[in-house]
Amino acid sequence: MRDDIAHMRAFWDARFTHEGKVWGDAPSRSVAHALDLLRGHPVQRVLVPGSGYGRNTRPFSEAGYEVVGVEISAAACRLAALHDPATTTHCRSALDLAFDETRYDAIYCFNVLHLFRDEGRRSFLRQCGAHLVEGGIGYFSVFSEQEPSYGRGAQVEPNTFESKPGRPVHYFDEDDLSAHFAEWKVLDTGLIHDPEDHGAGPHTHVLRWVLATVPRA
Repeated sequence: MRDDIAHMRAFWDARFTHEGKVWGDAPSRSVAHALDLLRGHPVQRVLVPGSGYGRNTRPFSEAGYEVVGVEISAAACRLAALHDPATTTHCRSALDLAFDETRYDAIYCFNVLHLFRDEGRRSFLRQCGAHLVEGGIGYFSVFSEQEPSYGRGAQVEPNTFESKPGRPVHYFDEDDLSAHFAEWKVLDTGLIHDPEDHGAGPHTHVLRWVLATVPRA
């Protein structure tokens, strides 16, 4: 897994170094969706793994939440300090959350879970669950099997394709997502269409999202 982390750090650092704010300043459509869902829960502290340069943390910090981001790319962390200075960003891999013993009321995780291979996905979800307070909730979005890019590149694991060197992508169908969250209590799930335009022309991602909590013994 350490080799995977090194590859991911190199890939994302190169991308943010050369492309800057890759997806512009506007947040993902899933942010508004997550914020609507969070309003029904007692949330103050929010953890954002894979926080990038802050485009998806800023709406949370502007809404008054105490936000902590974790981002693997040093280039993205430098951008985040300017774009969303209200969020505290730790420059490290989302696969290594043990540095922080804080428990959060909520986790918002946009398009990160699908970037890991199976072992990494399982480890990441366990770590996320361990960082939630009792009754805390997690909102995760992932690429679905309805993505136009599904099947591109070499298949390195079932439904996981490496269309770019060093960047595996796993595509979730409904049953697969449910299996990944078998140790969680799923509160709601569905599909969301997320439009983007970052150099390759406008396109729309078809994402699966899940809202879940971890039952405590």
